[in-house]
Amino acid sequence: TVAALNMDVLNQWGRTRDMTVVGMGQSDLDDLATEVARSLGRVLNPDPEPEKGFSYRSDHFSFARVGVPAFYADPGVDYLEKPAGYGIAKRDEYTNNDYHAVSDEVKPDWDLAGALDDLTLMYQMGLRLAVSDAWPAWSATSEFRAIREQQRPPE
Repeated sequence: TVAALNMDVLNQWGRTRDMTVVGMGQSDLDDLATEVARSLGRVLNPDPEPEKGFSYRSDHFSFARVGVPAFYADPGVDYLEKPAGYGIAKRDEYTNNDYHAVSDEVKPDWDLAGALDDLTLMYQMGLRLAVSDAWPAWSATSEFRAIREQQRPPE
C-alpha cells in the first residue's frame, strides 16, 4: 500500500474554492493534492483546528502508524455563491449538533455538488498514484517517516 486517501467527511453544503487538509505538511501527498487542486481551479488550506487532533483520531491513522502516508481532507469553507462565514457556520453547526450523534443523517439543505468536486479531486489523486512507480514519502519531521523508510523497496 503506497498511500491512504481518507474520505471521512464529504462536503454536503455546495461547491467550494478550497479543501481543508487535516495534518497538512506531514507528507508529499500534499504536493500531489496541490497539483490536482490547481488543475481543478481549487486551493488547499491547513486544518484551522489542529489542536483538536483530528489527524490522530480519524480512519486513516491505522495506516499512518504503520508507515503508510495518508491524506485526509475535510470540506473547504470558502463556498461559491454563499456569504463570507457560511462555511465556518455550517462546520460549527455540524460539529455541535450532528457529529457522532443520531441526528447525523441526510438533511434537506444538502447540496452534494461540493462532495462531487471533492471526490473528483480524490479520484484524480488516486489515479495519479496508481499509474506512478513513485512511493509517497513522509516529511522529514514526521514521526512516521522512519517506519516508511524501512518499507521502501531497494532502488
